[in-house]
Amino acid sequence: MNFSERLREIRQKEGLSQEQLAEKIGVSRQAITKWETGKGLPDIENLVIIAEIFKTTLDELILTSKQIKAEAKPELFTSETLYDIDCERHFNINLGSARALTVSSGTDEKLHICLQSDTLEDLDSIFKIKLDGNRNRLDVNCVKKDKISRYEAEEAVSINIMLPEKYAEHCEIAASVKQLEIAGLHIKRLEYDGDAEQILVSESSGSIELTSKTDYEITIDRVRGRLDANQWKAKTIVHIPEAECPAVRNNGRRCEVYYMKDGQVVEWENAERKVIGENRDKEENEDVLSISGICSELIVDLQ
Repeated sequence: MNFSERLREIRQKEGLSQEQLAEKIGVSRQAITKWETGKGLPDIENLVIIAEIFKTTLDELILTSKQIKAEAKPELFTSETLYDIDCERHFNINLGSARALTVSSGTDEKLHICLQSDTLEDLDSIFKIKLDGNRNRLDVNCVKKDKISRYEAEEAVSINIMLPEKYAEHCEIAASVKQLEIAGLHIKRLEYDGDAEQILVSESSGSIELTSKTDYEITIDRVRGRLDANQWKAKTIVHIPEAECPAVRNNGRRCEVYYMKDGQVVEWENAERKVIGENRDKEENEDVLSISGICSELIVDLQ
């Protein structure tokens, strides 16, 4: 277990929210998010404070964060499916439940679906990847056999999907995961339908539409294209560098848009320029962050 996992575990065990822990340490909630997602580490002074809050030792925190390097890594069991793609396809992928899902683009002309686990050795006998398609469409289903429950899959299985950049223009994915990572994905349109406690988007471009009836928390380096949260009575928090915040559009019915800085709702000085009304013509090539659906909230957390 690395430091980010350890911090999240002990915080949740103590019943503290990220905001409450941030207040105790004297940092922003964004700092806690970065530490818990592995995007940064606290300095020694904050490590000491964290150790005092959770009544543990500094050595235990430091050793926990270094175990990956100091100890032998557990064996990682994998099951990979490759499928040759020779023309542009519409991908329709149904995965079910997993701990984590990573979606990226590849330079070869293959669809890669790789299942990984550090506890389940017989992945090939637990899951079966079924493919069915024609010239323009490919349906992919990850079929779970009775040997494993949904809870076990959510705790033990990670899935990596690599789409052939040359031929992947439109991809639909249905899944339920704890973490969704979209990294180095370059596609005209990605539609993700399902739950995800945390979403990380980096170095990607194109239209990304996320649909759910549950809350999303998204950390993104920059919107290159469109990012749309389509929700019903739910909330999306988007953590984004202030300098990279694009135009923001409210396309929903009875939906609201708010801006936050350092944990406080603010009147962002660029909001008037950045927020685009529903009646304004939509520019085809603009970068846009939007909320759609019904009775939902988009909170833009400016970092």
